[in-house]
Amino acid sequence: MEFNINEFQWIREPQEYKLDKNKVEINTMPGTDLWQRTYYHFRNDNAPVLQMETDEKFFSFIVKTDFSESHHRFDQCGIVMYLDSENWLKGSVEYENEELQYLGSVVTNHGYSDWATTAISADVKTMWYRFSRREDDYCIECSEDGRHFTQMRICHMWEGAGKIRFGIYACSPEVSTFKAIFTDMKITECMWKEHVGQEI
Repeated sequence: MEFNINEFQWIREPQEYKLDKNKVEINTMPGTDLWQRTYYHFRNDNAPVLQMETDEKFFSFIVKTDFSESHHRFDQCGIVMYLDSENWLKGSVEYENEELQYLGSVVTNHGYSDWATTAISADVKTMWYRFSRREDDYCIECSEDGRHFTQMRICHMWEGAGKIRFGIYACSPEVSTFKAIFTDMKITECMWKEHVGQEI
């Protein structure tokens, strides 16, 4: 499987964006987000998503995100696997304030989202992500240099065993807009290697 931006299609095409084979720019719209039920009780399902479809069972997708213009609480952009409104996952950095932001991931199975985060400095303006699939299990990793990746999340997707769609997204849940930039996108062999067993 090779990366080809022409194979990517919009779910909720944004009003303003630029797209070529090496770069995607998305200008977010206010009030856009992905979240389902848990804790907050609301359901938001209107963020723009750019994805390709595959039935390949083992692969990794890598992308660099630039969110230098994010400036309002919850502004975010990153990787996504959006199957439908109740089954998806995402990884991103969400702006909080001038001092900190949250590097995190959301996994939504059967209509309920969870959110795992860690606080990082607001000085961080770019982040790489690696999304890997091993059948119906998935791994999200991040990197500040594009070479050394660290694990953010391993998860199972109950509806993720067959054909899937994966790619990028950007949104601004509150009254904000910013330009999210995606570059260095590529698809590789699965970099999340098979687990060979645990010593007892």
